[in-house]
Amino acid sequence: MKRNSYYDIDKIFLRGLTVRDIAEPLPSFDSQTPVKQVRAKMDLHQFQVVGVRENGYVAGYLERSDLGTTGPCGHYCHPIEEAKILKESAPLSDLVLALNTVPYLFVNFLGEVSGIVTRADLDDPPVRMWLFGLITLIEMRFLTLIELHLDGESWQKYISNSRLEKAAALQTERRRRNQDPSLLDCLQFSDKGQIVIRDEYLRKQLGFASRKRGSEAIKNLEKLRNNLAHAQDIVSLDWETIVTISENLEAVVRIGLGEE
Repeated sequence: MKRNSYYDIDKIFLRGLTVRDIAEPLPSFDSQTPVKQVRAKMDLHQFQVVGVRENGYVAGYLERSDLGTTGPCGHYCHPIEEAKILKESAPLSDLVLALNTVPYLFVNFLGEVSGIVTRADLDDPPVRMWLFGLITLIEMRFLTLIELHLDGESWQKYISNSRLEKAAALQTERRRRNQDPSLLDCLQFSDKGQIVIRDEYLRKQLGFASRKRGSEAIKNLEKLRNNLAHAQDIVSLDWETIVTISENLEAVVRIGLGEE
């Protein structure tokens, strides 16, 4: 695994994927459309929310519970200005943080509201790849920190004998396949996390106030990575971890680089 990469990390993780990559078209109806027709369409397609158009542009929105029994749907809509709206160019971290306070938001494309994103959309492949890439980056940063600040094999004091034996067995197997990994390379994510958490200097470099806080964070990251790898529903199972990563994205990207 390469320790020092020349990839444009900022571009890949901070600015590479944006709201436009996962936004869906916003279903909308003319403000004069009868509520019975709107309700039927929302039930048929299981729409959570729809836009309401005036003169061809989305000027309002409504949820199914907003609909009355008679009249045009425009009588029941909320002004679009009351909704949470993001630009199509907003990074995924901004999207996650916005969806932490609302169940859906609208997307502005070229000055016009015409898209929508819900929390369920965060289970889509682009977001899953983004998160898996971030966790891989964190693991690589752990390796960098360990190699820079722990001499030789001194890191082994933080790992149990059974975990070292498993790493040694993997090292032997990889060498049989004509690879040349170090023993450190053959540790699992949780093992590398335990090293940086149990070493006081490295733990402080990562900003954890205590070993307990650090261990909880490592455990949550490992759980998210496993759920990503096994196609589990990360929105319902790992939402708090996803929000935490997004809140601290700048720091996550720069772990071990000596940057603020």
